[in-house]
Amino acid sequence: MKSFNIALVAHDGRKEELLAWVRFNAATLSKHNLYATGTTGRLIEEIKIEKDTPFRGKVTRLLSGPLGGDQQIGAMIAERKIDMLIFFCDNLIVQGHQNDVSALTRLAALYNIAFATNRTTADMLLTSTLLDDPDYTIRIPECISNYANRKLK
Repeated sequence: MKSFNIALVAHDGRKEELLAWVRFNAATLSKHNLYATGTTGRLIEEIKIEKDTPFRGKVTRLLSGPLGGDQQIGAMIAERKIDMLIFFCDNLIVQGHQNDVSALTRLAALYNIAFATNRTTADMLLTSTLLDDPDYTIRIPECISNYANRKLK
C-alpha cells in the first residue's frame, strides 16, 4: 500500500466525531503519514483503540487552527505535501478564524486533493481502491501552471 500524507482537522464541536472516525479506521490510518492541527493532534495521540491499546499511527502536530495551524496545512497543500484533507468543520457556528477555514478549503479544491468534510465522505476516501494503486497520482489542474506562467502587460 502506498503511503499518503493525510491532514486531519476538526472544529471543537466535531472533535469527538473525528476521534470516533480515527478509532474506527485506526488500522488503515496507521499506514499513512498524519498531520493534525494542535488540539486535534493531541487528542488523536491520546486515543485508546481497544482496552488500553494506544493508536499506533504517527501524528505530526502543527499549531492550533486559529493560531496558524490551518495556514500551515494550507501551505503544505500548496507545496504538494498533503494528499488528503479530512476536515470535520462545524457549519452551525461562525468560526473566529473563518477566513483561514475558507482559504484552506479553497486550496484543497484548487490543488485537487481528496477532501472530506463529513464522516461518510471520509470513509469513502479512505476505502478507495486508488489508495492501493501504485500508478495513481494526483493531477494538478492546468489552471495552476497557466496562472503561474501568465503574461502580465
